[in-house]
Amino acid sequence: MFDIRFSEMIVIAVIALIVLGPEKLPRVARTAGHLLGRMQRYVNDVKADINREMELDELRKLQKEMQNTAQSIEHTVKGEINAVASDFRQIGDTTQTALADPLADAFADPPPVRAPADNAQAVTAAQLQPLHEPSLETPPPHVASIASPQLELGLEAVPLTNVPPPAMVPPAAATTEKV
Repeated sequence: MFDIRFSEMIVIAVIALIVLGPEKLPRVARTAGHLLGRMQRYVNDVKADINREMELDELRKLQKEMQNTAQSIEHTVKGEINAVASDFRQIGDTTQTALADPLADAFADPPPVRAPADNAQAVTAAQLQPLHEPSLETPPPHVASIASPQLELGLEAVPLTNVPPPAMVPPAAATTEKV
């Protein structure tokens, strides 16, 4: 603590023995030891108090940051809830007007789709359309159809029977050539 070497301590002990004498030296050494011990405990207590205050200050800062983060998340969630609620109200209003006058809203544009959150994927209008299941009346893919007014009207297609299906050539036969 005071950076005293052993040789310096011996010199101090010899001088104290000469000045104080052999009778008082043990009592003075004991008192000095008690005072040094008290001083070390006092310094350690002050250090512990300072460390404790620093930790409390850090905890207060952390608590304040967490409260600010919680408030920002709360505001974000409330905003999203309000946006979804307004979307539902708009859809409900659109539905009510459509039920009230079905012909007036038949050709109107659908309400715009809100952009999803950052983490979600965007949903396109094509993804929202129901999947079309092929019917038994549709010809196989290798049969070509003739464009006709019947097709434009949604009537039955006329398959070409003289168009062969695509040829399947095995890869080994196509690459083998004799030299």
